[in-house]
Amino acid sequence: MKRIFVSGRSGSGKTVALRALEDQGFYCVDNIPIKLISELLSQTEDQYPELAIGVDSRNIPSSDDEFDEIMHFLHRKGKEFQVIYIDANDSTLLKRFSETRRRHPLTVEGFSLPEAIAEEKKRLEPVHRYAQLVIDTTSKTPHELCKTIIKRVIGEKEAQMSIQFKSFGFKNGAPTDSDFVFDARCLPNPYWEEELRGFNGKDPEIINYLDELPYVQEYSWQLRTFLQTWIPRIEEGNRNYLTIAIGCTGGQHRSVFMVEKLAKYFSTLYEDVQIRHRELKTKN
Repeated sequence: MKRIFVSGRSGSGKTVALRALEDQGFYCVDNIPIKLISELLSQTEDQYPELAIGVDSRNIPSSDDEFDEIMHFLHRKGKEFQVIYIDANDSTLLKRFSETRRRHPLTVEGFSLPEAIAEEKKRLEPVHRYAQLVIDTTSKTPHELCKTIIKRVIGEKEAQMSIQFKSFGFKNGAPTDSDFVFDARCLPNPYWEEELRGFNGKDPEIINYLDELPYVQEYSWQLRTFLQTWIPRIEEGNRNYLTIAIGCTGGQHRSVFMVEKLAKYFSTLYEDVQIRHRELKTKN
């Protein structure tokens, strides 16, 4: 069971960090008053064992002592939170707000932007004191921050992308939710072999037929090489999933065969490889 407070000054990357945790299965809540933490835990603890709560200057008590009391209360109840504090230097925060033209949450109180940045640091000092991990994002991109969160906070190696291989038939339209779409209609079609027509690409009759054709072997090798080259580059962009669609005319033979072949290979390289055959009556 993991409970995390994610705090830091506005513009430092707190929202990015919460999204990274959410992608890893955390139930994330942002901007809830700290006084309601106990009630939140009672409502969510059984259903969401991994909880991350965003804490900013608007939802902490005005008194330092009051925040200390809340932390001590959680400790006595055995509900300790790991505190992650994310920050950047003042000039970087000022530049980020100027570039995005976002309003700083404290400017509504009459502070200028530089004054709001300084005031927020002062108000968050009680949270900062409890931080077990401080992340400086002055020189970090959002992608780098996500990687840091996954590695340092979750305590695991960087999560691998989930890859789905999908077969489909062009006669029913190409899927619109795919990142890559490949056309297998250039390969010999088992449908025109009368004794093979009733099988699909998962059956040994079709597998043996296509495996013996040089063009099929070359096509498979080229797709595999292409994907081996570019999947790692896509991962670097902090993508969590990738859908690779392969189509033939009816989505029964060539595309199914190729999806099964590629998925089998890439499952030796990636932990989460999924298969979907859109046109087959029986799933997978």
